[in-house]
Amino acid sequence: QVQAVESGGGLVQAGGSLRLSCAAPGRTASSYGMGWFRQGPGKEREFVTAVSWSGKNQYYADSVKGRFTISRDNAKNTVYLQMNSLKPEDTAVYYCAVHLRGSMYSVTGYDYWGQGTQVTVSS
Repeated sequence: QVQAVESGGGLVQAGGSLRLSCAAPGRTASSYGMGWFRQGPGKEREFVTAVSWSGKNQYYADSVKGRFTISRDNAKNTVYLQMNSLKPEDTAVYYCAVHLRGSMYSVTGYDYWGQGTQVTVSS
């Protein structure tokens, strides 16, 4: 099954940093926007950030603006999520996926979801 592959999660103290990576599925993924979502315990999956196919445009949830940065390297078919000033409420499984339709902010616009990587922020 074709899917993205996330890595880089772990346990970090509040105020710390982590960098997540997402290997996009297939060479054609570089022609599409990519997004990161997260799902905390007992919560629905929510939008975190997304980047256009060129990397020129980025989109962020208000809760992560100024702390998280998305980027991509199409030569490596990889999307990155740099997370700084982490908070306990950032604890979640983080997923990346390929944007195929509609709003960049909507989970329904994405496909080829990865298995996710756990991020735990301790207080």
